[in-house]
Amino acid sequence: MKLFKKYRSDQNKVLDKPYYKSLASHMIPTVIIVSFAPMILVSFVILNQFESSYDEKVNAHLKVLVLKHKQNIDTFLKDKTSGIKILSKTYGIKQLSNEVFLHKKLSILQEEYKNVFVDLGVVNQQGHQVAYAGPFKLGEANYSDAKWFKKAINKQVFVSDVFLGLRGLPHFIITVRQVHEGQIWILRATIDFVAFNTLVENIRIGETGFAFILNQKSEFQTKPRLDISAEKEFYKVLLKKKTNNHRDVNISRGSVGEVDTISQGDEYIYVSSFLKNGEWLLIYRQNISDAFSIIHKARRLLLLIFIFGGLGIVTMAFILSKKMVSFIARADMEKEMMNQQVIETSKLASVGKLASGVAHEINNPVAIMVEEAGWIQDLLEEEEFAESYNLNEFTRALKQIKTQGNRCKEITHKLLSFARKTKSNNQEIMINDLIKEILELTLQRTKYSNVQIKTQFSNTLPYIQASSTELQQIFLNLINNAIDATEQTKGIVEISTQHLNDHILIKIADTGLGIPGSNLDRIFDPFFTTKPVGKGTGLGLSICYGIIKKMGGQIDVESQVGVGTSFSVRLRMNNKKLQKNKLKL
Repeated sequence: MKLFKKYRSDQNKVLDKPYYKSLASHMIPTVIIVSFAPMILVSFVILNQFESSYDEKVNAHLKVLVLKHKQNIDTFLKDKTSGIKILSKTYGIKQLSNEVFLHKKLSILQEEYKNVFVDLGVVNQQGHQVAYAGPFKLGEANYSDAKWFKKAINKQVFVSDVFLGLRGLPHFIITVRQVHEGQIWILRATIDFVAFNTLVENIRIGETGFAFILNQKSEFQTKPRLDISAEKEFYKVLLKKKTNNHRDVNISRGSVGEVDTISQGDEYIYVSSFLKNGEWLLIYRQNISDAFSIIHKARRLLLLIFIFGGLGIVTMAFILSKKMVSFIARADMEKEMMNQQVIETSKLASVGKLASGVAHEINNPVAIMVEEAGWIQDLLEEEEFAESYNLNEFTRALKQIKTQGNRCKEITHKLLSFARKTKSNNQEIMINDLIKEILELTLQRTKYSNVQIKTQFSNTLPYIQASSTELQQIFLNLINNAIDATEQTKGIVEISTQHLNDHILIKIADTGLGIPGSNLDRIFDPFFTTKPVGKGTGLGLSICYGIIKKMGGQIDVESQVGVGTSFSVRLRMNNKKLQKNKLKL
């Protein structure tokens, strides 16, 4: 755990270096830009397509709406005009000039057309009304100076603009001209303004959409829902434009009309179409924000998506950049550690070569010393030295020189043998003898560290076929680790061997400090070590694990802090010839 905390601390220190800060500062905007770019592009394309499609949809819908009501209004006027024309043709002026008869016909018309007709009147060529049927006292009214009369006297059928007239109420009239006995007579009918106005008021969409009718003088022929008298100058321009179009293109008469998005501040949409053969203009007016409210909602939704998506992108950019920089920093640290371990391994290899050379150089003079000691002993057996006073002492000293020389020779021989056996050549090996040789190499270290070595070797172990060099490396690492773990507590290292069915079990246990549970899963990882800097490379157990797995064996570890650690190595006996009773007694 301490090593992990130290590693994290070192990593945080590395991340504080200017290089990694600069890397993170460049990586974050790059991630943000790369993430935002496709989102902005796709959103812009989708929104643009949606707005274009919805704009066409709204325009088409409003065109159909105005066309439908244009047809309704034109049908309304034609229907009422047809009624008056039929009445005029069916009955002569004499009959229609009879007010009782005229009242009857008015009642029939009101019943047929649901009180749309207010009154009827017969006017002579001089403008005097000779007969009247209706609710007002207009029996002898004189219309000679009325504008509508001056126009109606020259037209077979005439529909006037809305005006107040003698009754003081807004209305318009429909007239039909007849010639009787050389005189011009006019049958006049008044249309209920409320019924006509309601027909136009029904054109409504949304919260702000409404319709109204203007004549060529920009006078309202219906009552608008809102006071828009201040916009009259704009309607004059619109009427002029429509009139020109009517003359030039002839697009207004009986056509769908045309959509204009022209208004103060570009805040309204106007859909207009001519009525009554171009004399009236039906205008539908609606706030653009109301007509295109779905687009505004889509924009707000897109803005919210941008805000929350942007926050998510920025957050992830910081997190991912930090993780990527941490990964790079960790890789750099591991690379640096690996380089250091390679250097340490190279040093160890160099030391091994040096030790091999030193052992070789020492082995030669030691051999000469042993031979010379034997020669001196042979000389002491001659007569001239036989009666020497110090003969026994000379003999003892020579024997000791020979014994210690042979011992030095044996040690250097083992060191040379260990250093030179680098090839993985399989051979017949007795595990007990191999471990004893390794213990002899570590004898001086165990004495110096006051570590007690206890062995319990099985006498029934068979030979196994394996690489002596690789097994030496395995057990030397494990024994050295056990000594390292117990030298502070001056504890005990126990080594045991056992023959179990088709494998050999070797246990190396110590009474050292133990390994924390958090580190047990990592002890076989390369370069992982809990030893102080300079005392361990972190490669020993990793190499052991790799060799044992390659041999088809298994290595397990059990440890408890404050109690000790035990490594169990299982080596399989795959060669049937070596499973016979070829035992070391």
